[in-house]
Amino acid sequence: MIDRFWLKRRIPLAWLLLSRQPLRLLVALSGICFAGILMFMQLGFRDGLFDASVTVHKLFDADLVLISPRSMSSISMSGFPRRRLVQAMAHQDVVGTTPVNWNFLLWRNPETLTTRSILALGFEPTDPLLKDPQFSSKAQLLTSRGRVLFDDLSRYEFGPISKWFLEGRTIDTEVAGKRVRVAGLVSLGPSFGADGNLITSRETFLQLMPGTPSGSIEIGLVRLRPGSDAEAVAKTLSASLPRDVKVLTRKGFIEFEKNYWRTSTSIGFIFTLGAAMGFVVGSVIVYQILYSDVSDHLPEYATLMAMGYPLKTLLGVVAREGIFLAVMGYIPAYTSGLALYALVRNSTKLPIAMDPHRALVVFSLILLMCMGSALLAMRRLADADPAEIF
Repeated sequence: MIDRFWLKRRIPLAWLLLSRQPLRLLVALSGICFAGILMFMQLGFRDGLFDASVTVHKLFDADLVLISPRSMSSISMSGFPRRRLVQAMAHQDVVGTTPVNWNFLLWRNPETLTTRSILALGFEPTDPLLKDPQFSSKAQLLTSRGRVLFDDLSRYEFGPISKWFLEGRTIDTEVAGKRVRVAGLVSLGPSFGADGNLITSRETFLQLMPGTPSGSIEIGLVRLRPGSDAEAVAKTLSASLPRDVKVLTRKGFIEFEKNYWRTSTSIGFIFTLGAAMGFVVGSVIVYQILYSDVSDHLPEYATLMAMGYPLKTLLGVVAREGIFLAVMGYIPAYTSGLALYALVRNSTKLPIAMDPHRALVVFSLILLMCMGSALLAMRRLADADPAEIF
C-alpha cells in the first residue's frame, strides 16, 4: 500500500524549480510586487479622481438637476435664469425645487492669513439641499447674513476650523474679501476640483459675489413625486423648457462630471498609461526569470522528453511556475496597496479605497502578465531538440 501511495505521489516540480534559487525567486516576486503596487496606485488614483469629482454631487437631495448648456464641469459652471425652476414646477410630477449658486471664492486662513480657493454653495436655508436628515437644522443657522457652514473634511490649508469650532471658539474670517463667521460644520469632502467647501445662504452668497445677478443660478435641484420616472420627466422638461437650460437625471449629473475628467482632461489617460507601464515592466521581469529558469534546466527537460514525458506535461510545469509567481507576488502587492491607499486617504482626504472590482482587475492583470511570460518562455522548451542538447 505504501508503495502504491509513493508511486501515485506527485512531485511539485514547478515549486522545486522556483525555490531552488531563493535569490532569483525573491527578485521575481519583488518585480511582480512592484508592478502590482504600480497598477494599484495608478488605477486607484484614476478611479479616486472620478469618485472625488462627484463628492458633492452625490449628496444633493434631487431627482433631476438643471444646469446651463455652457457649463463644462464643476470647476466651470455657467449661470441660467432662476425662473426655469418655476417653469419646471408646472410638471405634475415635480414637487419641489432648490436654486443653488455655485462658484469658487477666496478663503482666508484665520490662522496664517493666507488665501486659498474654496467651493461656495449658496441656497435658500428653508429649501432642502442635502440628503443628510440633520442638515436642515444646521441650515437654519444661515438665516443671519454673513454666516457659513464649513466642510470639516476640507484640507488643513484652510486652517484648524473644525478644531477651533469644537473647542467653542468664535471663528471669523474673510471670503472674497468680505467678513463671515463659521456658524457650523458639515461633512462634504474635497475633490480634485475643490480642496474645501462651504455652504451659505443665497443672500450671503450674493453679498460675497455682488456681480452675480440675483435671478441667476448655476444649479437647479428638482425633486419628483415618489414613484415618478425620472428619465421620462427629464425628457418632457427638456422639450418644454427653453434651450438655455439642460435637464439631467441625478445619475446623468454625476456622469456629466465624471465624463469631463475622463475625456476632456489628460489625467485619466495618464493614470491608465501608468498602470500599463507597470504591466509591461512586470512582464519583462517575469519573462527574464522564467526564460533563465528554462534555459538553466534545459538538459533536465530534454532528459524527461527522451524518457517519454510529453511536451504538454513539461509545458504545464512552466505554466504552474507562472501561477505560483502570480499568487505569491499579488499578496504583498495587495497588502501594500491597502497601506498606501490609507496613507493617501489620510494625507489628501480623497476617497481612494480598495474595492473588490479593482482587486480582481489587478490580480487578473498579474496572472495574465505571468502566464504570458510563461508562454513566451515555453517557446525555448518547445524548440529544444534533445539530440542537439546532448
